[in-house]
Amino acid sequence: MNTSPVPPRPGGPARAFRKSLRLLGNLARHDLAALAPQSHISLVMMTGSWLSWGLRVRGRGARTLMLAVLLAILLALGLSLAAPGRAVAACGQDTIATARAGAVIDGRTFKLADGREVRLAAIEVPRADAPASHAAGKAAQRTLAQLIAGHRVTLKRVGTKTDRYGRLFAIAFVQRDGSEHAVQHDLVAAGHARVSSRIGDKDCATDLLAAEQAARAAKLGLWADPYYGTKQAEAPADILAERGRFALVEGKVLSVRASGGTIYVNFGRRWSRDFAVTISRSKRSQRAFAAAGLEPKALSGRRIRVRGWIEVRGGPRIYAARPEQIEILGVNSATEARPK
Repeated sequence: MNTSPVPPRPGGPARAFRKSLRLLGNLARHDLAALAPQSHISLVMMTGSWLSWGLRVRGRGARTLMLAVLLAILLALGLSLAAPGRAVAACGQDTIATARAGAVIDGRTFKLADGREVRLAAIEVPRADAPASHAAGKAAQRTLAQLIAGHRVTLKRVGTKTDRYGRLFAIAFVQRDGSEHAVQHDLVAAGHARVSSRIGDKDCATDLLAAEQAARAAKLGLWADPYYGTKQAEAPADILAERGRFALVEGKVLSVRASGGTIYVNFGRRWSRDFAVTISRSKRSQRAFAAAGLEPKALSGRRIRVRGWIEVRGGPRIYAARPEQIEILGVNSATEARPK
C-alpha cells in the first residue's frame, strides 16, 4: 500500500508547514504574544493549510504523525497566548527616572509627561521622515506609541545618562500583564527596530540579539523589506551604497591582519575595494574583546555577522568598537555562537 502523502501543490501546504515550524521555533524561544500578534495570525492561517493537507494523507501512521505535529504547534500557540509577557530585567543598570509617558516623536524618541525627552538606547529605528524608510519608520512610531501609551515608564541607564543632545538615554520599561517589559525588546522582537552597535550591557545584548534573530527569521516588520536585508561581504558595491547608514553585513573572513594601531578583519584581498571590519589595538579595546571571549585573530576562516555604520576607507568598512557588534555564525545552521 502506498503510504506517501498526496503531493501538495507548489508553494501550498508544504511551504505553510515549513513556515509554521519556523514560527513554532520562534514561539519556543520568545514571548511573541504581546510583541508580535501578527505572528500568531500567520501561524493559525498556515497551520490551517497544513491541516487540510494532513487530512488527505494516506496511511494511519503518517496521518497520526502529521496531526501530532499540528497539535504541538497549536499547543505552543495557546501557551504563548496564555502566559504573561516575559520581563527583560537583565537590561539596564540603575534607575534614572520614572514618569508617565507623553508624546511620541519618532520610533525611538518620546517625551515624558514632565517634558523631558527620552532617546531609547541600544536600538536603531528607520527614520519616519526619510522617503526610503518612510513606511518602516512610521510603523515603528505607531508601535512605540501603543507600547507606552497610558503607562508609567521606568528608565534604566546603560552607559551615559544622557546623549549629546541632553536627552535621557536609557532602556525603557513598562508594566504589562503583571510583569515588567523592556520597550526596546518589544520593538526588536516585533521587527520594528534593529539592535544597535552600541548596547552597553552584555546581558541586554544577548537578549536583544536573540529577539532580532527571531524577528528576522520570521520576516517581521522591516525584515520583510529587502531594503533592510543583511548585506553580503562578497558584494562590496552593495555595502558601499549604504555609506553613512547603519547596516548588517555577513560573510566569511579571509584573513585577520594588524597594522599600526588597527586590526583588519578582511573579507577580500583588495583593501581598496573589498569590505573589512576594523578593531582598535588599544589595551582597552583588547580587554573588552578578551572579556567577551572574542579573539579577533580567531575569526579567520569563520563566517560572521557584523553591525555598524558603513564608512569608506579605501573599501567599505565597519568599525567594531564593541564585541557585541560581531556574531559568529554556526557552520551548518543559522544559529549564532555569540561572545560569552
